[in-house]
Amino acid sequence: MGKAVQEITIAPVDNSPSARVIFTMGGKGGCGKSSFASMLTEWYKSQGIDIGLIDMDAENKRQGSLQHFFREARKTNIQRSRGLDDFLDMIDRGATIVVADQGSGSSEVSSRWFDSVYEPAHEAGIAFTAIGLVTPDPATVSSVLAWGEFLQRRVDYLIVKNAITESADFGYWETDREAEKFRAAFRPQEISMEFRLSEIENEAREAGLTMQAVAERRAKDNALLSSTASVFRAQAYRRNIFKELDRVKGLLLL
Repeated sequence: MGKAVQEITIAPVDNSPSARVIFTMGGKGGCGKSSFASMLTEWYKSQGIDIGLIDMDAENKRQGSLQHFFREARKTNIQRSRGLDDFLDMIDRGATIVVADQGSGSSEVSSRWFDSVYEPAHEAGIAFTAIGLVTPDPATVSSVLAWGEFLQRRVDYLIVKNAITESADFGYWETDREAEKFRAAFRPQEISMEFRLSEIENEAREAGLTMQAVAERRAKDNALLSSTASVFRAQAYRRNIFKELDRVKGLLLL
């Protein structure tokens, strides 16, 4: 009789990334990038996940920028020769997830940086998630498509349909031929960010208060934000966007 075949156990290959950089696609201003980045940061904090925060919004110096809501966010000048290296510096310092909010008009600088670092970063186990905010404005869709043109399949894509009006129509994103090609090529995941009353959004931005602060009744000195109606709305905003983020956490975690 021949020798018994020895069973060989092959350990599964771990393809999970060691770090993830998540960034909003710069381009069209006023589409809600900073508002979403703020809610995304709150989602991480609600789960006890420590993240690195980078505020790259050079135009929005104070109000509405990520650092305005979260003092720990590092303000970065992307026009500086090594400005975007802050992504990697934060990983060197122990952050496994870095969230960066890019301002409008950052695509050219970002694309050059991404082209130069992607290969070594990928080999080092760093994954990238690109977040595109689209609204009923066709210009926001064009901005996402332009970013996709140079990012290609090197990133995971998350599209956030931001309802900036009460009955927002995303027909352009859903029916435009180029947008259809983008979806077919890159298979982005999509979530929705519901319409938020502008008076609550603007008042919170002016005061530098997150939706969590409003929801937890920490805006005691502000009559509008401390009202029961505003508190209940802020709680609903957080609950609904957190449900959406839970659906796509594979793009946001390691």
